[in-house]
Amino acid sequence: MLTEQSIIDFITTFNYDIRKSHNGRWIDQKCTPDVLSFIADCIYFYATENPNKEFCTQDIWFSDYAVQNTEAVFKKPSPKQNAAKNEYDKFFQQPMKLLANSKVLLERKESLKNIFKVNNLEILEYIAISEKNALKFLFRYIEKVLRDSDLYFDFEKFFQNQKNASMNKDKMQVAYNQVKQKFYNFAHSYTAIKKDLECGRIFTKVINPLAYFYNSLGTEGGHVSSDVITFDVLMYNRNNFRDIYANKPKGMTRKVYVSEHPLEVNEKYYDYQSSKAKRFLRMFNDQYRNGLTENLEEAHLKDAAIHIHHIFPKALYPEICAYLENLIALTPTQHFNYAHPNGRTQEINIEYQKLLLLSKADRIKENLEDSLSEKVERIYEFPKFLHVLSVGFDDDEVESISNMDFVAVMNAINVHYANIA
Repeated sequence: MLTEQSIIDFITTFNYDIRKSHNGRWIDQKCTPDVLSFIADCIYFYATENPNKEFCTQDIWFSDYAVQNTEAVFKKPSPKQNAAKNEYDKFFQQPMKLLANSKVLLERKESLKNIFKVNNLEILEYIAISEKNALKFLFRYIEKVLRDSDLYFDFEKFFQNQKNASMNKDKMQVAYNQVKQKFYNFAHSYTAIKKDLECGRIFTKVINPLAYFYNSLGTEGGHVSSDVITFDVLMYNRNNFRDIYANKPKGMTRKVYVSEHPLEVNEKYYDYQSSKAKRFLRMFNDQYRNGLTENLEEAHLKDAAIHIHHIFPKALYPEICAYLENLIALTPTQHFNYAHPNGRTQEINIEYQKLLLLSKADRIKENLEDSLSEKVERIYEFPKFLHVLSVGFDDDEVESISNMDFVAVMNAINVHYANIA
């Protein structure tokens, strides 16, 4: 399993200077983290079933894995429908062109058809395994392209300006217009893209991932954004429960709010995301913890933790089913004998659920501390763990716990289960 440093090492070996390649489609409108991760996932499945085989865009979009998940995840018509051809040309081809420009894939022309081949399966898997990984790749790739093309300074200046206390809204718009126009002029001079509308679509996909990592303003509707760019803004598929709950009165529980405002949940989307999250945690636990159970019970320390369990059940809490903070690696005995009473997977052992949350808190703390010294890849976020607890407990107050205050987290867990005992 690769780390973000592996991505940096990979892209460092290539020169992505647009002034030499003249490739204006090095990134494009459909190259969002979730779409890029999904297309990488489809290619990965195809490549593992067809090792060393070349393929075209249609081979991927007509593959069983892509057909099965495209409809479910992105609510699009079946890739097999003729009417969907134009839509899928962009949806599949734009991320594939990005992967080719970055050298994750190799690309050649055969008549009018683009033919691809996997150049680095490990990097492809890294992107495929999670949207967060795809975003990390995008950030490093975008930054490298801009540096190689002598454009990075203009973007860096825009982000640095935001730290200046004298920068008001009007001055920020001026700074934004400057970096945007510099990008447009560059595209007009060195690529075949001559229309500002196309430049604008690409500019959004360039500046906003950078803004997210710099915790800065980006672009929205052709202007400087009013707020810092958040993860959900970068997504093609913006299923955001936090937006849904934004109007929930303080003091009203989620259960009551949902009963009065029924939600339409794309279950297949959450099934897909949950499956990928489980796959990721299993890989991570195998590599960095030697497959050890995350709930350290002495009787099971020699057993392999091959099961990934939702602490708060997916069926009841779809909004957190793909959060790594809600998943825990267990041995089969722990999973089927303890977490689920007598193997009844529709039931949850509440007492054991408490122990799993306490153990997960320890594992999250370990990961966040170890990642500071770069011993291990950081995969958890403390605010996300608070959100998992808030949703699972139906208690908004949990999210007010101070950052990295694990003592308060442990106390909140103990208090919650003491009250329902």
